Amino acid sequence: MMRTRPLKVALLGCGVVGSEVARIMTTHADDLAARIGAPVELAGVAVRRPSRVREGIDPALVTTDATALVKRGDLDVVVEVIGGIEPARALITTAFEHGASVVSANKALLAQDGAALHAAANEAGKDLYYEAAVAGAIPLIRPLRESLAGDKINRVMGIVNGTTNFILDKMDTTGAGYQEALDEATALGYAEADPTADVEGFDAAAKAAILAGIAFHSRVRLDDVYREGMTEVTAADFASAKNMGCTIKLLAICERAADGGSVTARVHPAMIPLTHPLASVRGAYNAVFVESDAAGQLMFYGPGAGGAPTASAVLGDLVAVCRNRLAGATGPGESAYAALPVSPMGEVVTRYHISLDVADKPGVLAQVATVFAEHGVSIDTVRQQGKDGEASLVVVTHRASDASLTGTVEALRNLDTVRGVASIMRVEGE
Repeated sequence: MMRTRPLKVALLGCGVVGSEVARIMTTHADDLAARIGAPVELAGVAVRRPSRVREGIDPALVTTDATALVKRGDLDVVVEVIGGIEPARALITTAFEHGASVVSANKALLAQDGAALHAAANEAGKDLYYEAAVAGAIPLIRPLRESLAGDKINRVMGIVNGTTNFILDKMDTTGAGYQEALDEATALGYAEADPTADVEGFDAAAKAAILAGIAFHSRVRLDDVYREGMTEVTAADFASAKNMGCTIKLLAICERAADGGSVTARVHPAMIPLTHPLASVRGAYNAVFVESDAAGQLMFYGPGAGGAPTASAVLGDLVAVCRNRLAGATGPGESAYAALPVSPMGEVVTRYHISLDVADKPGVLAQVATVFAEHGVSIDTVRQQGKDGEASLVVVTHRASDASLTGTVEALRNLDTVRGVASIMRVEGE
């Protein structure tokens, strides 16, 4: 039997995502009520610019005083889609203190202060859900947190930023340079006017921190994630990748160490074989590849951003939290019992593709090979091309630590026969 008294929901933010959340709540009101077991009522909307016309939203619900809204005391759920650290953090904790559960899409805040927010939710006996914080509409947080809760996850690797995937895909398929591909992404609305958060990997790093924390039952903060942007990727890198049967993606990679005693979390461009499922992810789409003991290999794929896709994830959380509210229960909170340390990037082991500009004369390859051997880095393949006294030497290693590779490159730079290091790129997805 359906309860007639509605569950009251406050919306913090009414931009691209917030407006879609409000629209779906209105247009799908009957279905949502049937799925929850009670109607949901939009009780207030906090915005910065109240004069702006918001189609489908009663102007009487709009306020600029977000703090007063979350302090009302009669709210069941607060939906936070304003982003950033403050005032979002203060508003979420205030919502808990005044009896509301929270649904958030705030990846930056969760990556930085997720443990504190979970503690506040637990103390208040309320829910904190955030499916929309990672990979838009793709169901990912809940499968990791619930569906795979009985399994041991060893690796999570994925494309979690649509802007960078669009740019790299254009460079791969059309031969465009980085700036040309970025300009097209901006014109199509895939890239912000200031794309730094995307192209320098900040956005993906926040998502990696969230995914690693959930997957490995350990606290992983944004500062724990190694980050490397993709602005230095060139058409020459793609040509080298194609010679290896690979393409290039900006990947978020979270791994459990082989001995199980630590984890790593990193974001960087990497060559990935064309046979790997992630290699076929095109345009602005996202995909995450999960490897676990019992389930084996799983891939989650779909639109990773945008108003409607992200709102879909928000509404999914809203339904779950409202159901919990009616049942007088809460869903899963933070699981950090494993408390695994996060290893530094220097200890990460992977393959590398190194392109060197060298003198075209006898003995160069022997000198280079000696440097690799002295640093304990085993060479898989070497390709050399030369003309008019200059040459390029491409070396692909077997698996080596980041620290040993760094030492190798420093030594190579000191060789008289090495004119420069053209590029270094990791090779993933073996």
